Amino acid sequence: MTKLEKLYSIIENSRDVGVKLTDDVLRQVEELEENIIKEEILPALSSDIAPRLKSIKRDLVLVVEYHPGEPISVALSRKARISEILGAKPLTPRDNTSASHTRVATDKPKQKRSPKTGLCVYLPDGSFIQEKQAALTMQAAIVEAGVERVFNLRIPHDGDVLVSRTEHKAYKREQKPLAGGYLLNTHSSTATKQKQLQRIATALHLRWKVEIIK
Repeated sequence: MTKLEKLYSIIENSRDVGVKLTDDVLRQVEELEENIIKEEILPALSSDIAPRLKSIKRDLVLVVEYHPGEPISVALSRKARISEILGAKPLTPRDNTSASHTRVATDKPKQKRSPKTGLCVYLPDGSFIQEKQAALTMQAAIVEAGVERVFNLRIPHDGDVLVSRTEHKAYKREQKPLAGGYLLNTHSSTATKQKQLQRIATALHLRWKVEIIK
């Protein structure tokens, strides 16, 4: 039995006997899970991938999305770095010299997605932006477009502008932070977010395709 299997077995056994794990214990479990991934899985993953990428002469980012029991999805981008992909955790193995120009990101196993509607932004280079929530997808897309460029569009939003410098009186909790002290107003429907992102794409000539997904 591997370390990960032992870890998951402890969690499952606790649930089976009715033991509720505290938030502190769950945080420790997440940290341990990530350390095991760093030390055991990523080195093997890097050694498998690196030989196949040797013919590529430019930097790229590969983002691996894994859901237990489902096919693995891989997104490719030449524009962004891992630090620019919101929500991504760069779990770089300690010995990564064999893949010096390839950045591979993975994350802990995720729960099945909720049936709520979300957004997917397809970029012209074939990559896409899709987070768990429509608001997070919008946040990541605006980072991709350029926060200040979007701010300068002054898109109206509920008595303010979409990308603002001030806290909203009524919907402060719905605002998402952006670089440079900007705030993103996300109190709106998914359909409204889609229209706003499409408006940004048109105004900035980004050639995005924005779709609502379930």
